[in-house]
Amino acid sequence: MNISVVVLAKNNENTIKKTLESLKGFSDVVVYDNGSTDKTIEIAKSFSNVNLVQGQFKGFGWTKNQAASFAKNDWILIIDSDEVVDLELFTTLKTKTLDKNIVYKLNFKAFYKDIQVKYCGWNNQKIKRLYNKTITKYNSNDVHEDIITQNLQMEVLKGNVEHYSYHTISQFIIKADHYSSLFAKNNAGKKNSSPTKAFFNGMYSFFRTYILKRGFLDGYVGLIIAYSHMVTNFYKYMKLYEANKELKK
Repeated sequence: MNISVVVLAKNNENTIKKTLESLKGFSDVVVYDNGSTDKTIEIAKSFSNVNLVQGQFKGFGWTKNQAASFAKNDWILIIDSDEVVDLELFTTLKTKTLDKNIVYKLNFKAFYKDIQVKYCGWNNQKIKRLYNKTITKYNSNDVHEDIITQNLQMEVLKGNVEHYSYHTISQFIIKADHYSSLFAKNNAGKKNSSPTKAFFNGMYSFFRTYILKRGFLDGYVGLIIAYSHMVTNFYKYMKLYEANKELKK
């Protein structure tokens, strides 16, 4: 296949082996590690098709573009270190004739531990992940990064990516803090915020996830996800409010 897989990694010893096992059929897998202190690097080195690169993290957009620069092929498939490519998707990628003027979307199945999340807006999301780096790249956003698709078409591929993003409640808390900080940093001086906006944005986020997107049907997992969305959005706008105040000084 003329596809290089790019995997960002940091302290993912619990998930990256499963990820790399699903990518054995690819000849070029770039694992871009940005500071692991666990066994992530050791695990990556055990796979013969992996090109391990150790570098800096400067926001998700910049870092994904930097990691893609080490790929041998022009076609770049972005897979996170807690995601698994299923057999149907691998077969599609192996047989598909790719068009460089198309950015390809993948279908995602989300899991908490080994419990599939069927609601909360998490299941069957179509996310842009395969592109030709001679035509496009990721934007420079620190968070909520995306592949630039101006003047390009999009197509959804058959098959799935299984996303095992959370294994403990503590991971929700850590990611809420991390993502809210990146959001504030990326939008300081560009967007307005206030405590009132933070409060109502957080409340609406919970209502949307738990009620409108039927997160309650996912049981206690749906409650965890909805509350995490609320907390993340509350702190996003509170941190932005503080950042804007600091800029004014």
